[in-house]
Amino acid sequence: MELKVLENTEKKLKLELTGETHTFLNLITEYAWLAKASQALYTIKHPYLSQPQLSIISNNPRKTLSDAAQIIIDRTDEFGKNFERALKK
Repeated sequence: MELKVLENTEKKLKLELTGETHTFLNLITEYAWLAKASQALYTIKHPYLSQPQLSIISNNPRKTLSDAAQIIIDRTDEFGKNFERALKK
């Protein structure tokens, strides 16, 4: 994944995520909402000719995105541990 910052203000962060699809973008926007974003959305203007763009609006959008990523990491770790336990049974 390649990230390009398109807008970086006090209340808004807009990124272009080269090579990503709806799967990852849905995941990160869902957890941005859980991390208290005022708005979290993505757009793909054309499925073949443009790259997806992620926008997060909050009091501190960089922290919101970081918190969202940490929630995903924590939940992935939890899933991995539960999966390993289930395989041992």
